[in-house]
Amino acid sequence: MSTDLVATFDHIAQVLDRDRSWVMQKALKQYIEHEGIDILRDAQGLDELDRGEGVDLDDVLEKARMIVDAAERRQRRAG
Repeated sequence: MSTDLVATFDHIAQVLDRDRSWVMQKALKQYIEHEGIDILRDAQGLDELDRGEGVDLDDVLEKARMIVDAAERRQRRAG
């Protein structure tokens, strides 16, 4: 870990009257809850695609078009 980063942790710890490990734990927890969880979700999605569990985008778009078309037809008949 760089000396600048350690110094920043130490400064924050001093301001908060906590020890460095407390500040580092808080920082790591926040990282995991925000960026880390996104990385894990992306990895899970890639694993699912590798196993062939994905859905073709063209199929999804076609189904969405069919739903919109049906709704528009119902609206015209009711209109």
